[in-house]
Amino acid sequence: MVRSSSLNGDSSASHRRTPSRTVTLGHIQPQAPSCRTVYCNDRDSNMPVRFKGNSISTTKYNVFTFLPKGLFEQFRRIANIYFLGISCLSLTPISPVSPITNVAPLSMVLLVSLIKEAFEDWSQDPPVSQLLNPSMDNLVQKRFQNDMSINNSTVEILQGQQWVPIPWRKLQVGDIVKIKQDAFFPADILFLSSTNPDGICYVETANLDGETNLKIRKALERTWDYLVPEKASEFKGEIQCEQPNNSLYTFTGNLVVQKQTLPLSPDQLLLRGCSLRNTEYIVGAVVFTGHETKVMMNAMNAPSKRSTLEKKLDKLIITIFCVLLTMCLIGAIGCSIVTDREDLYLGLQKSDWEYHNRLAIGFFTFFTLITLFSSIIPISLYVSIEMIKFIQSTQFINRDLNMYHAETNTPALARTSNLNEELGQVEYIFSDKTGTLTRNLMEFFKCSIGGISYGCGVTEIERGIAQRNGLKVHEEERSTGAIREKGFNFDDPRLMRGAWRNEPDPDLCKELFRCLAICHTVLPEGDESPEKIVYQAASPDEAALVTAAKNFGFFFYRRTPTTVYVRESHVEKMGKIQDVAYEILNVLEFNSTRKRQSVVCRYPDGRLVLYCKGADNVIFERLADGMDDVRKVTREHLEHFGSSGLRTLCLAYRDLDPETYNSWNEKFIQAKSALRDREKKLDEVFACNLINNDMKQFIISSETDAIREAEERGDQVEIARVIKEEVKKELRKSLEEAQLYMHTVAGPKLALVIDGKCLMYALDPSLRVTLLSLSLNCTSVVCCRVSPLQKAQVTSLVRKGAKKITLSIGDGANDVSMIQAAHVGIGISGMEGMQAVMASDFAIAQFRFLTDLLLVHGRWSYLRICKVVMYFFYKNLTFTLTQFWFTFRTGFSGQRFYDDWFQSLYNVFFTALPVIVLGLFEKDVSASLSKRYPELYREGIRNSFFKWRVVAVWATSAVYQSLVCYLFVTTSSFGAINSSGKIFGLWDVSTLVFTCLVIAVNVRILLMSNSITRWHYITVGGSILAWLVFAFVYCGITTSRDRNENVYFVIYVLMSTFYFYFTLLLIPAVSLLGDFIYQWVERWFYPYDYQIVQEIHRHESDASKADHLEIENELTPQEARSYAISQLPRELSKHTGFAFDSPGYESFFASQLGVYAPQKAWDVARRASMRSRPKVPKK
Repeated sequence: MVRSSSLNGDSSASHRRTPSRTVTLGHIQPQAPSCRTVYCNDRDSNMPVRFKGNSISTTKYNVFTFLPKGLFEQFRRIANIYFLGISCLSLTPISPVSPITNVAPLSMVLLVSLIKEAFEDWSQDPPVSQLLNPSMDNLVQKRFQNDMSINNSTVEILQGQQWVPIPWRKLQVGDIVKIKQDAFFPADILFLSSTNPDGICYVETANLDGETNLKIRKALERTWDYLVPEKASEFKGEIQCEQPNNSLYTFTGNLVVQKQTLPLSPDQLLLRGCSLRNTEYIVGAVVFTGHETKVMMNAMNAPSKRSTLEKKLDKLIITIFCVLLTMCLIGAIGCSIVTDREDLYLGLQKSDWEYHNRLAIGFFTFFTLITLFSSIIPISLYVSIEMIKFIQSTQFINRDLNMYHAETNTPALARTSNLNEELGQVEYIFSDKTGTLTRNLMEFFKCSIGGISYGCGVTEIERGIAQRNGLKVHEEERSTGAIREKGFNFDDPRLMRGAWRNEPDPDLCKELFRCLAICHTVLPEGDESPEKIVYQAASPDEAALVTAAKNFGFFFYRRTPTTVYVRESHVEKMGKIQDVAYEILNVLEFNSTRKRQSVVCRYPDGRLVLYCKGADNVIFERLADGMDDVRKVTREHLEHFGSSGLRTLCLAYRDLDPETYNSWNEKFIQAKSALRDREKKLDEVFACNLINNDMKQFIISSETDAIREAEERGDQVEIARVIKEEVKKELRKSLEEAQLYMHTVAGPKLALVIDGKCLMYALDPSLRVTLLSLSLNCTSVVCCRVSPLQKAQVTSLVRKGAKKITLSIGDGANDVSMIQAAHVGIGISGMEGMQAVMASDFAIAQFRFLTDLLLVHGRWSYLRICKVVMYFFYKNLTFTLTQFWFTFRTGFSGQRFYDDWFQSLYNVFFTALPVIVLGLFEKDVSASLSKRYPELYREGIRNSFFKWRVVAVWATSAVYQSLVCYLFVTTSSFGAINSSGKIFGLWDVSTLVFTCLVIAVNVRILLMSNSITRWHYITVGGSILAWLVFAFVYCGITTSRDRNENVYFVIYVLMSTFYFYFTLLLIPAVSLLGDFIYQWVERWFYPYDYQIVQEIHRHESDASKADHLEIENELTPQEARSYAISQLPRELSKHTGFAFDSPGYESFFASQLGVYAPQKAWDVARRASMRSRPKVPKK
């Protein structure tokens, strides 16, 4: 059998709001802190309370808050605060550079960041948009325009004795509204009356939770008459309910009508965002409006997360800042010494304050050099990374056809661009099994009734286990006339077509089938025939169970709020069919706390029966005594079903006598009318009075003998003590055994399986460390029957305790806590709604797409961001060091080496575009090879590209290149002369050095790229050309202002000499020679894993281009796919590097198999003579 999943998620405690004021005017009573009072059809009485209006705004900023809030967000970054301080210093007399040098780049960066903030604020992601504007179809909408459209939608309200249309934004709490068929509810509304009989209506909640099945809602019988405007105008009820909260599936309150108090439940609440179906119109009273509606209180962004790499980037910036302080300190000390020794040369007099005032001179020189060397910290780094991540998310991840699900027309969706590189460093994955791995495609396959197992099929897991063990699976042929339909794949002639009447316990079989047909929340649609009826179920489990009942001869075909109609076959005698109406007296729906659903029904002959279905461990606790034999057998069946990959569910029933039921029902009504802790009280009434160790079972769970014996004694304290001791003993025993295996050469892979009850004690502070140690020693950990809170606790335990990057993936509302607790949260837009997607960082349609998301996009994003950061660090350090070397020649006086505009535009113009192209198109190996060699992913886990060793290598490269550019040019040019016979001056030399730097750092992009596209050539060549064009224009004009007129005509003078062109060829080549040699040595002696894969496949063409999808409005999935493929770019990526074999092949492939095989010293020489040759195709 299949096991039902949580339908409504975890019912969290309501968030209470204390009213800001109390009112005593007229008949208005003070608002209690934990409840609100709403006067229906009476705006004057509600006005003093000042409920929130119905106008909504989903934008982060408005006209007044954009600038202050936007600037606050930007200056939360240390780098921006640093540059703000540098800009302020540049306004003082101690600054050697013009203020424009620092103010212009900072302004540019802030402007771009604010524009990005504004754009993202206007763009709305699909899940939240669908909540706020369910009718929208596009993936991207404008938030502001969307808000205006929603607020100006019309709804009819009661004014006097007629319906008057008004905009949604003018709707107020207490108004009586009329909602027509297929319209959306503008607020949270109390359902009063309907055009359908018995005061019911049908609601579609797809835009709220993703469930397309229709939900039934029923108005209180007392309010059925308030349908027409003349009658509705007489309604003057008072609603006493809970304060606004974000719990979608709970609502407690009372309706007071003419001194009569009526309890309210979620069945009477129509939530904003849902739509009315199969009902002409309904009438209701507004309870919550605007941002106090439940959907708006749920439409919150996921918790703010920063990637691990970004946190490490902060440490790198702090390190760079320390280097800057060291350089400034050296310069300050040097200036003090030089000034003291060269006072005659400097013309200092004893009356000057600088004379022998070395401390003061050093102090001011320190801050002077800070402004001069400020470019060492890249000001455009953050904005460039944000731009790269944003394009990666919107253009690459969202449009990848390999992650596009054609059946549901659902592409992948990056809901945030801040965590792209985090996808490439995930070490631990936490996954929900139910629905996430099983895709929520449920079929009734097997069952166990009274200790007898039924069902002849073989599951895929059973078949796979047999194949791995070399066994042949014997599959019985399906019986003649076996039924196969969606949700039903059961075959056993002992139960089909009424044959169950011949079984040892036919009454037990009959009760099982009736339980399947009665205990559910399914709504039937269509013709009342078994072939044409369609079941609208809250989950595929429910649909599969009801479909199974139909095929067993118990056809559920009609439902009213109080009655379930079942067409039963073969009950009285073979072949006889009769329609039976079962009166539903009480229903307590499934939730993640109770883990069961209970229904009390009355048979036509007056028999009272309690049917219950739920998780096996919950039902097991409520079994009747004297069933030990059946319990043992069914436990074995449960274990067999579970090992075969089946989800399991237990069903039970109990006959009730009228006196017991009437006594219980009074308590149930009292609990149902409670305003506080209603769900808890209802659960207590059900648990303590009806379901109390007197139920028969069908399938039960297995537990250890010690715990089972303690539970049989019934002492709760003893049970808790025994469970804790057993858990403690097993954890320590398993940990010791695991540690022994860890010391063996080839120990087996380990797995830990623990259920929710044991996990509750294992998460105790005294056992938490042991649980974590054992879990980290295991390859897999399976937690069975755990609550949403326990999922989040386990995730947090590994995240905080192991300090490893974690990823959580799920598809249901019960996975939200786990998704938010992990570093990266993945939501699957499956059949359990959109709650998981709303809380996630990335959304995919199926679990299998996680392979492409991590191994392809995650790896590439990590590699790209690491190279971008290292390149920024390198090019800024190279530029600043040339200025630092120049200070030694100027006596540490703070004389600038470059023109102010050269320094200002170096980062934001002359070297900006190539690094963005690097961050977008860098690709070490193709997507197919990334999935073919999953071991490559370990480079991200090991953080191979962002270690301090890598930083040191880049720093060494920057020092070398800065020395080459500075010393070669200055040494050779200070004695050189131009065409007019004059020697080169300061600005001639600095302009030449700057030109060499621009060429070298831009060409370095090509040297460090694994894949080169035409965009690399365009941006690298364009950046160099942009500098030359700027130099031509800038050096060719002059103004009346002091604009360093010394650079006037400099570039023209330089270009008139052969020395200029010779230097432009020689200096960049020599400066890049060191990097070339290093990469050669690294690739030959110490290759990365991806370099080994490159060498293996170097003769294969890179035919796997990234597949992107552009969603069109009117295209079918097949047309959209064809169109997207036709629009793909046609450039071919080329692997750069050296076409010879690299050492380390054995160690790499050994790691693929999980075996450690270190490289050998003689591998290099041996493999040098084993070069593979390209295969020539035979003609």
